[in-house]
Amino acid sequence: MILRPAREDVKLIGWGIGRVILGVGLIMTVPLVVALLSTEWDTALDFLIGILACVAFWLFMEITCHVKKDLTWLHGLIVASGGWLAAMIFGAIPHILSGHFKSFLDACFDLMSGYTTTGLFLLQDLDHASHGLNMWRHLLTYAGGQGIIVIALTFLFAGTAGAFKIYASEGKEEKLLPNVINTARAIWMISLTYLVVGSLFIWLALLKEGMPVARGGLHSVWLFMGAWSTGGFAPQSLNLLYYHSFWVQILTLVIFVIGSFNFVLHYEVWTGNRREIYRNVETRSFTTTMLLGTVMLSLGFGKIGLFTNFGEFFSKGLYNLASAHTTTGNGTVFSISFVNEFGLIAMWALILVMAIGASAASTGGGFKGLRMGIVFKYIRGEIRRLASPESAVVAEKVHHVHDVWLDDALVKGVLFVLVCYVVIYALGGVIGIMYGYDPSVAIFDSVSAGSNTGLSAGLTGPLMPALMKVYYIFMMWAGRLEFISVIALFSFGGAILRGRGARRKKR
Repeated sequence: MILRPAREDVKLIGWGIGRVILGVGLIMTVPLVVALLSTEWDTALDFLIGILACVAFWLFMEITCHVKKDLTWLHGLIVASGGWLAAMIFGAIPHILSGHFKSFLDACFDLMSGYTTTGLFLLQDLDHASHGLNMWRHLLTYAGGQGIIVIALTFLFAGTAGAFKIYASEGKEEKLLPNVINTARAIWMISLTYLVVGSLFIWLALLKEGMPVARGGLHSVWLFMGAWSTGGFAPQSLNLLYYHSFWVQILTLVIFVIGSFNFVLHYEVWTGNRREIYRNVETRSFTTTMLLGTVMLSLGFGKIGLFTNFGEFFSKGLYNLASAHTTTGNGTVFSISFVNEFGLIAMWALILVMAIGASAASTGGGFKGLRMGIVFKYIRGEIRRLASPESAVVAEKVHHVHDVWLDDALVKGVLFVLVCYVVIYALGGVIGIMYGYDPSVAIFDSVSAGSNTGLSAGLTGPLMPALMKVYYIFMMWAGRLEFISVIALFSFGGAILRGRGARRKKR
């Protein structure tokens, strides 16, 4: 149980959240510039209002909440979880002002979907959205893939004691370098390098398909951001179907598979340790579950005679399976096709790989390959223990940059997170069924939201019930932060309420 927080604790958390919101305001300057260059004056005004709101909030927190106290783990957890909620509200200001959203709740839904790299959206008339708004949407997923807290650490928390607590609270426990600020900057250096190279290749592919130079440049950047961040946003409502390009599919597939890998793995490869690709438990886990998913998908399609030639199987089946497994959400079929064409077996293949998800400390979501590897090794160890003499000592390890021996505390932590994911997936499915949706559709979209994937079987849209929108926002938020910091926020709120109740009794 968390003890009643002191006023200094609340102020310190408010100060940290203020820094996060200033980071959101800084990001808004990019779509502001794009809107100005595109002579989209109304859109530019929307972002100017958003920036001013962020700066005003930061100044208020900086003046009223600055205290001489170091951040603890609890403070870091709450700055992370509370910061994401505050970032959603302030980031939604340009969205709602754009006129593309039915309500502020819908705008908040899209913001959380972008920040968490989910890719589900409620935006209306996407095909006529401004360049500035589209840049903001895709920048959200790109920034969210690195982590909102990583952005703040890179520019705004340098020299702050307790910075690692904030960094780890966002679900990125591993450091590339001894200094956490340098780790955050290394993550950005990796992502920006891929941005330049990946966007260039996509741009060339779009030029080959006949898209104008300037428009192709914007679309290439947006498609890269959506794929690399495993966010799945695209500038057109048809997603990748709009482009009718085999090369765009190949390039985005390569980008989102690479983007789904752990940033530590990227750093190891960049620094010359290429053997880590083959030895790492996450790449092995991903390869294994991807192969099993492919077999399941093939059996499902074979049973109903769908996509019988390799070209169709790759484009319509394997691409969407990889998109689901990396929790990207880029799609090459209509949403309704998952229900009306894929069949139950193939649809459940997508659901299972979405639930498993990508790598830990990556842009992706879901249960994560590292945890899958730990669970598999734990089960194997238990089987070996049962088959061994009582005097035998049986120990299992996984290789993740270095060897990690499994102990009870590690396994319990992994199983706790697994149970949390299963609970939110199941509850989302039950809520959907209660509103009259088909069970497979309700479970598909629930798992997609909770694992931050973004594929939809047709449930998610502006007309879905408000309660489901709120619960999906919660799933996207809790799933991206992997529950611990979310639980800490609720516990902290409960401690404040208990403290107020105790003071009233004394009176």
